[in-house]
Amino acid sequence: MENIQNKELLVLIDKAVAGDKDSLETVILSVQDLVFNLSLRMLGTFPDAEDASQDILLKIITHLSSFKRDSSFSTWVFSIAVNHLKNYKKHMFAKFPLSFEFYGDDIANGKTEDVPDLTQDVEKALLAEELKMSCTNVLLQCLDTESRCIFILGTMFKVDSRIAGDILGITPETYRQRLSRIRKKMADFLGEYCGEYRRGKCHCINRVNYAIQNHRISPAQLDFTSATPISMETMVEVKAAMEAIDDLSEEFSFCKPYQSPAALKQFIQRFLAGTSLSIVQNA
Repeated sequence: MENIQNKELLVLIDKAVAGDKDSLETVILSVQDLVFNLSLRMLGTFPDAEDASQDILLKIITHLSSFKRDSSFSTWVFSIAVNHLKNYKKHMFAKFPLSFEFYGDDIANGKTEDVPDLTQDVEKALLAEELKMSCTNVLLQCLDTESRCIFILGTMFKVDSRIAGDILGITPETYRQRLSRIRKKMADFLGEYCGEYRRGKCHCINRVNYAIQNHRISPAQLDFTSATPISMETMVEVKAAMEAIDDLSEEFSFCKPYQSPAALKQFIQRFLAGTSLSIVQNA
């Protein structure tokens, strides 16, 4: 998220609603990374996250005049994005849902040693890093949608329980309790199976060819390792950070944010170049 101070942002929103396209573009581009990273963690893959982000950003544009300033702008954006993603059915894992049982069985019993070399001359260490980022992100798909939202808001974005409760329609206490349980479930799974983050026996370098064979990664398209990491502070600023509710908050280093794809910015610019701003003013 571009570092726009709150007062300046509110002025830009007023100008955008009044019909200024440049201000509208600045406002929308300021939240594209937030929207993309939330979508990526909720949906699991870069292509699905990009498609959903386009939908969400268009919703923000068409509903911008309804932003009433009774919360921060980022909280309002979170609410729109979360509501959209909780009901989003066009992504890959909506058609092929995962479970911890399936994931664990695949790690324990996948015939990795029977697969030939499929690396296509791409450095195996690079493919292993891609698999690590992809695998741990896809692991979130083993959670139900609501639990995934809670985990992502509390662990990646570090949204405090009052704000997260408002976004999800639950009490702060319920949010804190559920977040702690979900993080423990994730940590227990990683502890049992993952040798990259915990003490499990699974190491990505040994599963590269198996992952390629099963279309989990592709040497021709390394989404995670080619993406540009960014700091959370430049992407979103909430009024209060997540309270310390357990000792697991730093266990999930794979929840790093990335710069959204250039195609997403180009989509917004093309849309704004060809649309009437009456959609913002009259929504």
